[in-house]
Amino acid sequence: MRITEVRIKLTENSEDRLRGFCSITFDDCFVVRDLKIIEGNNGPFVAMPSRKLSSHCGKCGTKNHLRARFCNQCGGRQKIETIPHDNTGRARLYADIAHPVNAPCREMIQNRVIEEFRKELELSRQPGYVSRYDEDYASDWGPEDVETVSRAESAAPRRADLPHVGGTTSGPHKAPGESSEAVKKERADGFGDGIQ
Repeated sequence: MRITEVRIKLTENSEDRLRGFCSITFDDCFVVRDLKIIEGNNGPFVAMPSRKLSSHCGKCGTKNHLRARFCNQCGGRQKIETIPHDNTGRARLYADIAHPVNAPCREMIQNRVIEEFRKELELSRQPGYVSRYDEDYASDWGPEDVETVSRAESAAPRRADLPHVGGTTSGPHKAPGESSEAVKKERADGFGDGIQ
């Protein structure tokens, strides 16, 4: 497995230790986005994309952040659950979405991302600098992929063709085929006349 592309987005005037985001492409075919580059005590390091851990409300079942005292949905008091801790004793409030499963893979990702991060810092000092992070990966598609998407888009109904757009609705307020002039006339004769 090779890292074939790294895209970096630097954070501007960050007050905290976050220095940037990156996406990495493996073997020109698999992209992982939203890795974070964080300034640590021994220099920058890479944090994998993650999500907040949550617990369910005992009353309504809605997901809430682990440290929530009250439910976001029903307002019920949440049970104080024991928050999981890692092997250093820190509370685990987030779980990685994608991550390496061994040290050599983690080092490969870390080294490549930090190398590209330093290059991006140098590029950012040049006039006319533009980050490539937000560029669409669709430019990497082949002609057959574009043709498939085009066929799918042309088969999908357009907004103007849908029955509820442009005054062509037929619902409880307007009978099918009834013109808006008839509705205006009905209202001029008396509000609510003709409601059955």
